[in-house]
Amino acid sequence: MLSCQNLTVSPSESPEPILYSASVAFKRGAMNAVIGPSGCGKTTLVKAMLKIIPAEGKSFFAGEQIKSPDELVGKVGFAPQFTCAHPMLTVEEAVGSALEIAGVPTEKREERLGEILETIGLAEHAKKLVGSLSGGQLRRIGLGVELAGDPAVMCCDEVTSGLDPLSENSILDLLRNLCASRGKTFVCIIHNLAKLDYFDTVTVIHKGRVVFSGTPENLKKHFGIDSPLSLYDRLNELDVSEWLALRDDEQESGADEACVDSGVASSLPKRAGTGFLRQLAMLLRRRYLLFFRDSSYLLLTLAITFGFPIVVVIFAIGGLPQIESLALDRSLGALDELRESLKMQISAANTSAIVTGLILFQVVLLALMGANNSAREIAGERALYEKERLLGLKPSAYALSKLIFTSSLAVFQGIWMCAFVKFVCKFPGGFPIQAADLAMSCVTMTAVCLAFSSLFNTPEKANIVSIYLVGFQLPLSGVVLALPEALKWVCRPFISTYWGWAGYMSSMRDTRIYDAYVQTRAVWEYLPGAGISIAVMAIQTIIAALFVFYGCKARKWQ
Repeated sequence: MLSCQNLTVSPSESPEPILYSASVAFKRGAMNAVIGPSGCGKTTLVKAMLKIIPAEGKSFFAGEQIKSPDELVGKVGFAPQFTCAHPMLTVEEAVGSALEIAGVPTEKREERLGEILETIGLAEHAKKLVGSLSGGQLRRIGLGVELAGDPAVMCCDEVTSGLDPLSENSILDLLRNLCASRGKTFVCIIHNLAKLDYFDTVTVIHKGRVVFSGTPENLKKHFGIDSPLSLYDRLNELDVSEWLALRDDEQESGADEACVDSGVASSLPKRAGTGFLRQLAMLLRRRYLLFFRDSSYLLLTLAITFGFPIVVVIFAIGGLPQIESLALDRSLGALDELRESLKMQISAANTSAIVTGLILFQVVLLALMGANNSAREIAGERALYEKERLLGLKPSAYALSKLIFTSSLAVFQGIWMCAFVKFVCKFPGGFPIQAADLAMSCVTMTAVCLAFSSLFNTPEKANIVSIYLVGFQLPLSGVVLALPEALKWVCRPFISTYWGWAGYMSSMRDTRIYDAYVQTRAVWEYLPGAGISIAVMAIQTIIAALFVFYGCKARKWQ
C-alpha cells in the first residue's frame, strides 16, 4: 500500500546523500519493520516517502503518486519518537483533541474516545496528565492520537525505543492486534533485532541504501546468519556496494508492487474533516486551558505583567512631585513661566527627561512582555503541530489561534501597564489613546516575535532572535541615543518602541510636559501623533501576522 521508487535525500549541509535510490514496497495489512544501524537513513526513508521532507524520486499510496503530505490526511499516520500530545493535557483531552481535528462528529466523539482508550489500554488513566505517564504509556497515547484519524497505514518511528522488555512486548502485541483485527498496515522503525518475529516483512537499510526487503526467515538466509542479532556485524563484513550486488531480482523489483493496490485509495472512506471555525474554537479553548494549567508559565507571565509596572513606578518615585506640578494645562501660561525663571526651566527640563525616560521604559518592558508571550509559542510545539497537520489540522486555523491568544494577552498587559503607571505618576493626557498606544506597542512586538517563532523549528533559536530583537529596540529607536540622520529614517519604520513612545508623548501635546520636552530639544523634530503611531504599529503587526501564516504553512520537521 505504501511504496517508493528511487528515493534520494541530499541535504545541503551533507556532501553525501543520506538516502540513495531507495526502492521498497510495504505489504498491505501487515507488520513491516525497517531496521539498520544508527544514522543509516531509516527515519529519512519514511519521512521522504510521506513527503514531509524533500526528496528526489517517487512514492506511492495505494498505487497513486504522493505529491504532498496533505494528500495523506486521514490515510497515513506518523508517530515520531517524541511525545505526540501536550504534556499538560489529560489523556482523554489529548485523544479528544485529535478526534476533533480529525473531524469525528460530536455525537460520536465520546464513543470513539472510549473505544480508543480501551484499545490502547489507557482507559483507567483517562484523567491523568500526559506528562505524568510512563514511557510505555506515552507510546500508547501516541498510538491513540494516530487511531483518532483512523488511517489505513501507520508509520511508527522507534515506537518501542527505551522501553523495558515487558512494555516493548506489550506495545508490539497491541500493534499486531490492530493489524489483525482492523486490517491496519504498520511500518515500524525499530532497533531491537530480537523482536523481528513480530513482523511479516523486514527492510534493511545500510549506509543510506536498501540492501534487503523480505521476510524475517529470508533475511537470515540472504545474509547467511543464524540469528538477526548477528545482522549488523555481518553488514560490516562487506562494502555496501557488494550487498547491493547480492540483492536478487525479486527484492529489487519489489517496488513495482505500487501498482498492485491501484484503485484502493479511491475505495477508502473519505473524511470530511473539521471546518476552519471549529478548529479555531478548539485550538483557542485548548490554548487557554494550557495557559492556566501550566503553573510555571502562568506565574512567570503574571510576575512580569504585574511586576514590570511596579518597576517603572519605583524608578519614577524621585520625580513624582515634579511630574505632578508640571502636569498642568497649557492655558496656565506654561511657556511664559518657563521663560521667566531659569530655575523653572531647569526643573522642567529634568521633569521632561524623567517623563520621556519613563514612557520609553514602559514601551521597552512591554516589548520584553511581547517576546515572553510568543517567542516559544510556535517553535516550542512545532513537532506536535506538524504531527497534528497529518490529522487534518489547518495551518491557517493554527496561526490565527496563536495570534488571537498572544494578542489578547498583550492587550491586557498594555492596558494594565498604562493604567497603573498613569494612576501613580499622574501623567497628563487622555487615558484611552495612551492605553491604545501601549497596548498596540505590546501587540506589535508580540506578533513580530511570533513570526520568528513560526520560522524556526526549535525554541532556542526563536528565543535568541527575540532577545536580540528586543535588545536593539532601545538604541535604534533614537530616543536615548542620537543616531545619524540617514540611519534614523532607515531604522524607525521597523522599530515599534519608537512609535509606541512617540504616540504616548504626542498624547500630551497640550500640556506643559510636552512644552518642556520641545524646549529641551536642540534641534526641532517632528513627532508623529498618536493616531499615526498606532497606524504604523498596526501595519507592522499585519506584516508580522502574514509571516506567521507563512511560517505555519511551511513544513519544518525536526
